[in-house]
Amino acid sequence: MSSTFQVNDMTCRHCASTITRALGLLDPKAKVNVDLATRRVEVSSADADGAQLQDAIKEAGYTPVLVQPGAAATSQSKRSGCGCGCG
Repeated sequence: MSSTFQVNDMTCRHCASTITRALGLLDPKAKVNVDLATRRVEVSSADADGAQLQDAIKEAGYTPVLVQPGAAATSQSKRSGCGCGCG
């Protein structure tokens, strides 16, 4: 199963690494693709569903929104700082 999330508070490589690590703990075999430019995370997992993946990202400190197939990327959030606290 493949799920895509818009994570507007993911703004740096540290954020991407934290999210990738959290998803890997949930499903070590998951394939995770992070696009910082669009702030999207695409996950292919055989062991976890979209809700479980979303919960793992939330537990890592971010606010993921499940993207419906075919939806365009949203513009960057106007929030300052990032989920990891570096900014």
